[in-house]
Amino acid sequence: MPSTMGRLRRRILTPSVSETLLETRGFHRKTPEAGQLLETIGSRFLEGYGHAMAARTTDEAEAHLEAIPERFRGFAYEGAGMAYGVLDGMPGWKRDGVDRLLAGRGGAHIYMVYVGIGWSMGRLPRFRWPNVDSLDPLLRWLVLDGYGFHQAYFHTDRYVNQQYRDERFPWPAHDFPNYTSRAIDQGIGRALWFVCGTDPGVVATTIAKFPKTRHADLYSGVGLAATYAGGCDEEELTALRDQAGPHRGALAQGSAFAAEARLRAGLMVPHTASATRVLCGLEPDEAARITQEVRPRATGTGSLPAYEVWRQAIAERIAAVTERR
Repeated sequence: MPSTMGRLRRRILTPSVSETLLETRGFHRKTPEAGQLLETIGSRFLEGYGHAMAARTTDEAEAHLEAIPERFRGFAYEGAGMAYGVLDGMPGWKRDGVDRLLAGRGGAHIYMVYVGIGWSMGRLPRFRWPNVDSLDPLLRWLVLDGYGFHQAYFHTDRYVNQQYRDERFPWPAHDFPNYTSRAIDQGIGRALWFVCGTDPGVVATTIAKFPKTRHADLYSGVGLAATYAGGCDEEELTALRDQAGPHRGALAQGSAFAAEARLRAGLMVPHTASATRVLCGLEPDEAARITQEVRPRATGTGSLPAYEVWRQAIAERIAAVTERR
């Protein structure tokens, strides 16, 4: 059972579920079903956040997280990642909550937990942000992906409607600083799936308003969200693929990332398979296997971090495999 202090933390620090309602956010509502899906994802995220905030131990938090239905469990772990990121950034906290979460069952959800850390950066002062050197050197860019999602979700007018971009983002300032904006854009692209209500036409129209140099990263995020979260049938997914035009490779790469994240955590669901078949031309296990086959061992080459080398290799491999079929 949560301690008195845990219940107090949850009550004070957990955002209201009303903040995830489409009407509150001003997001597009495609259909009642799509709207309900997105709001359920938001509420499950906050449920995971609340369990982590209140729990005495990570084992106690995991017991609650593992009881959440498979379709939404990854989002709950994302919320837990945010909660422990917030707690690790608070004065007087031991700063090992994320590590303890990843050492347990949260390790299977490392992609989602890292994204959740990025959410916490949107709620913490910069001097309390995580130490970049303590994170996985390949996956740490997912933290900025999470930050980008948070900013586009909660500051939609600035980051989506005005296409704001911080060209001097201070984290990580010492390691491939020119890539930070691109990683943030990938998170903004994921958020567009929510902002645009899973409507491929609205997504395409919204992305078209951004500078063309940002389109590939935005479509990558869209592909990940469409595959992981769902909300479209195959006809709509086909329209999304076609609208991506020259960025179909980026869309496929994001979709493959989502398949890997779900398979790694044992959370495969039908809509993920539908998405990889349309966006990648592959079954989800094939798409996920490619992400592991081309995973780099080095930390980076030249001006690109290993993470971007990895993303490009995934897109190229998917294109080569589908061309042979």
